[in-house]
Formats: sequence, C-alpha cells, structure tokens
Amino acid sequence: MRIYYRAPDAVVTSDHFVHRSTAGTAAFPIRDLREVCLGRTRGRSRTAPLLLGGALLCLILAAPLQQFIAVFLGLAGIATVGAVVAFRGRPQLWTLQGVYQGETVTLYESPDGRVFHQVSRALRRAIEDGRPPRSSDDLSAA
Repeated sequence: MRIYYRAPDAVVTSDHFVHRSTAGTAAFPIRDLREVCLGRTRGRSRTAPLLLGGALLCLILAAPLQQFIAVFLGLAGIATVGAVVAFRGRPQLWTLQGVYQGETVTLYESPDGRVFHQVSRALRRAIEDGRPPRSSDDLSAA
C-alpha cells in the first residue's frame, strides 16, 4: 500500500481516501470513486445574521422611544455595515466532490488552498495509479 498524503485531517493511500473532521471520519475506496472534481464555495458566516438581527432590534426599539431615535438609527446603520462586511469577508472553502456508489458526495473541504491542493493532487495520483494498465493490443489497428 502506497501512501500519497498523510495529515491529521486526511490520508490518501493507493487503496483508500480517508477524511477526518469534527463530524466524523469518512473512508472511500479509491477504486469506487468517479468524477472527482474541484470547486469553491462560500463559508458560513455566523456574524452577519447576528448583526442584521441587532439592526432590526434597534429599528424596532427606535419607534416607541422618540427621544433616542438618532442613537438607535446610528446603531442600526453600524450593525448593517458590519453585517455586509462580515458577509463579504467570509472565507471561501475549497471542496473536493465525487461520485461514490452512485451518489455525489463531498470528499474533502478546506479553507487553506495550499493544503487542499496537496490533498487533491494526492487523490488524483492515487486514482491514476489505480487504473489498470493499457494493453498494447487495444491500440493496434485491425
């Protein structure tokens, strides 16, 4: 068994691709993986919804308290700007997806492009090395 990549979050060997995450460990036999492709998705932002909720709360409180309306509108504006910045500044995740036993699965995700590309190159090599060798008879003309 040849090891192509080994780290705490992923192991790529000639036989298996193993991904360890907080959600659990997933292992995929290399020979059963099809249509492996790379992609990028936006990460999840937890700050933006909280800031938008704070802005909405400020606007709700501004209506009955007329003497503090300028303060509440200012806070709502600051919270809205913060939500926009948090939403736009969220990290992009690199994703590695493939078809395993007829279903599309996410094999690996990482916000670190360098580590992600190391894992994807290792998986690509494992898949290519696992293919059966071509016979010279297949290439001959009849």
